[in-house]
Amino acid sequence: MQSPLVQRFLRYARIDSHSDPASPSVPSTLGQRTLASELADELRALGLSDVVLDANGYLTARLPATLGCSAPAIGWIAHLDTSPDFPSQPLHPQFITAWNGKEIALSDSGEKISLKAFPALRACRGHDLITTDGYTLLGADDKAGIAEIVTAIETLLAAPDIVHGDIWLAFTPDEEIGRGADHFPMERFPAKWAYTVDGGELGELEYENFNAASATIRIRGNNVHPGMAYGSMVNALTLASVFHAGMPRTETPEHSLGYEGFFHLHKMSGNTEAAELHYLVRDFIDEGFARRKVFLAERIAAFNNELDTARLTLEICDSYYNMRRKIEPHPHILDIARAAMQDAGVKPKVKPIRGGTDGSRLSFMGLPCPNLFTGGYNFHGKHECVSIQAMHKAVEVLIAIARRTAQHPDTEPHD
Repeated sequence: MQSPLVQRFLRYARIDSHSDPASPSVPSTLGQRTLASELADELRALGLSDVVLDANGYLTARLPATLGCSAPAIGWIAHLDTSPDFPSQPLHPQFITAWNGKEIALSDSGEKISLKAFPALRACRGHDLITTDGYTLLGADDKAGIAEIVTAIETLLAAPDIVHGDIWLAFTPDEEIGRGADHFPMERFPAKWAYTVDGGELGELEYENFNAASATIRIRGNNVHPGMAYGSMVNALTLASVFHAGMPRTETPEHSLGYEGFFHLHKMSGNTEAAELHYLVRDFIDEGFARRKVFLAERIAAFNNELDTARLTLEICDSYYNMRRKIEPHPHILDIARAAMQDAGVKPKVKPIRGGTDGSRLSFMGLPCPNLFTGGYNFHGKHECVSIQAMHKAVEVLIAIARRTAQHPDTEPHD
């Protein structure tokens, strides 16, 4: 029989709430509002206070402090959307009981999950897993986080002997397309600090993320009928190919790990007349981040010098920054999370996020916000899965965070 936590997760996961980077609306898709509306009804039914779903699709609520508790208010945050990079519906999950580490066939899709392809799953031997059928995402990113937060709140409501301060919840749209903090309602989220529940494997505690920028290179060619092109055609696609071929071949996502940064060509489009290259620029170190942007500018200048005229232009837009500098001044936020994991029998795994998080932008908006594990793996693709045991541990950690924060009312951060 499925636990209430698993039932809740699957209920959320069956709602199509992918985000859409091409949509100008907020939220970018109606499915996110559908999920937010169902969550709002659920939170009201649980008896939470200050439940507000605003016009932008941000849902906030409060679990009031236990009587007499003066602990600082904290927050728990998860996002409503799933990645637009892969279909999320129709969802047909598979259940693997006490996984023995052997290859898992994903229904009749021809896709498989194996330790050879996904060695991080070694930690899940013996766990009960939920996988996809090979045709869709699972949605653990971040519906596992939502389910864990709501289940932790439900548990605290049923256990009045657990002393805690105010706990504010926020469920945000469009995190997967980089807009999750654009309209975050700080005015109705008076937490002193928060935790995003949006990580992966059991024990993850993350307070470092990439500095990130997007770089668009536009290339102007000259289209001439190919039968009369000698000496006059300039093929923009050829220029684009030559430019990318000269980029550092080992500074890419598939050749980097840990604290190594990269250039990622994630889209290339165009024709003979005009072409575009879109790069993601990532680096943990501020100086390295600056160097990467200078490198692109210098390469464009050098490339243009070899042409008949300047045909390449560069536009760089910073996306987010490493939140480490905003969290390290408040070490108790991490200390409480580490201690809470130990309370739950979980070994903390402090590691950098090789990606982005709403926690970064929120930290720079004045809300220190490290990231906690959900128990999910292989996000954004057909091999996504989640450990049921890790999901339950995430609930235990959240409850322990609430308890430990109440034991340290003098730890409120001050800017």
